[in-house]
Amino acid sequence: MQKLFKAEINNWKDWANVFQSITAFEPLIKYIFKEEGLPFQPLENLTPGTNAVFKVGLYVVKVFAPKESGIDMTPDFHTELFSMNFALSKNINLPIVVANGCVKDKFDFYYIITKHINAIQFSVAEPLLNDREKFNIAKELRLITSKINIPCERFNNVDVVERALKCERYMKFPISFQNERYKYLKNYKNKNYVFVHGDLNPDNILVDKQNNLHIIDFADSLSAPYEYELVVLVCCLFCFEKPYLDGYLGNYNIDELTDKCLTGILLHYYGYNIICSNFGKVSEITSIDVLRSKIYLSIKNNKGMI
Repeated sequence: MQKLFKAEINNWKDWANVFQSITAFEPLIKYIFKEEGLPFQPLENLTPGTNAVFKVGLYVVKVFAPKESGIDMTPDFHTELFSMNFALSKNINLPIVVANGCVKDKFDFYYIITKHINAIQFSVAEPLLNDREKFNIAKELRLITSKINIPCERFNNVDVVERALKCERYMKFPISFQNERYKYLKNYKNKNYVFVHGDLNPDNILVDKQNNLHIIDFADSLSAPYEYELVVLVCCLFCFEKPYLDGYLGNYNIDELTDKCLTGILLHYYGYNIICSNFGKVSEITSIDVLRSKIYLSIKNNKGMI
């Protein structure tokens, strides 16, 4: 059988150059839809992430990067399937999986097909929201996370502390901060782990016309302390804005929230990105106390009621 996927993938750069290409993926995805008995329509690009994601008529297909890219995404495929089923069992709004599998072509391509949701990403909706709508959306999101941030069987091989300790991104920070962070993580003893989505950023939450929320992209889900989830919400989704914080947290103590966000950042796989996006230059983060101070001020400067 002639190979449907023609492009070369020998490393992550190759994957980055092709994963949004409709031309490269259309023959492969057309074959997948035929095998799954689903109606095929021309591909449309969606917001780029890590894997290849396209809209196909009433469906969305995610094709995971093959191991030849340099990163084996098979665990992410299994994590996403488990996590979506887990969230669905808690009555969370999310895309319904209609098919999944692996097609063996030039490479082994794992895929998940879901129904398309008629909604826009939070990042698109956010500038149009007034303070009351922000408050209500955050309140709804708290209801969602309270349903899923519960104890759960360990469903993948991710050890959140060990992964954080090995994260090479932190080598860009001053050595003084690196040493303090390493010591903090080695002494971290909290074992009250819960299921977390892991990446509730503005691109992974959809808002429909009724301002109902839908959660997508569960590939980063894992068992971790609740702070791992909270820090992304506070820093990346809410950007410390008071209507969101008030809606999500109600009455909160700034010191306590600061400590929770600090823990979340130090543990998080994307902690480096969170720091760079919110707290200034890497060279300025010379100690944990400096980072704590920056978090505290970001929360304090936005605290208050609507």
